[in-house]
Amino acid sequence: MHVLWAPWRMAYIGRAGAGGECIFCRAGDPRERLLLGSTDAALVMLNRYPYQNGHLMVAPRRHTADFVGLEADEHVALQETLRRALATLADVFQPQGFNVGINLGACAGAGVVDHLHWHIVPRWAGDTNFMTTVADARVLPQHLLDTYDRLHPAFDWLERGA
Repeated sequence: MHVLWAPWRMAYIGRAGAGGECIFCRAGDPRERLLLGSTDAALVMLNRYPYQNGHLMVAPRRHTADFVGLEADEHVALQETLRRALATLADVFQPQGFNVGINLGACAGAGVVDHLHWHIVPRWAGDTNFMTTVADARVLPQHLLDTYDRLHPAFDWLERGA
């Protein structure tokens, strides 16, 4: 049997269900939070447990899980932030495609159930490999903080901090 070590997962497992502060709402150092910036209505941050290098999340600044209940102007602002985040990722990483989606509710796969958010996952031909299929593991080509440092300047169209 082969063992893949992922010691960072223990902190995540330990927090699961602990009722801690929302990852999108909590304060703190933007780099530590992986927060690339925000607008009046939205925030953009890297996913701490990405499916692929450059995996972003776009969320409303207001703490809500109610997609249908978004105000019209809030929805428009979120979609504009999503559009610009896609354009920024395309410029910096030059992926060949994207997965963009939202999971509403725990049974739909939402990891953060009480604060809705969109996922943007850059994709390249051949970016999947046997590790995902055989070992149920992902191989990321760049350290998460290196990804943050590379993307942060490109998101200067966002305010710094939320």
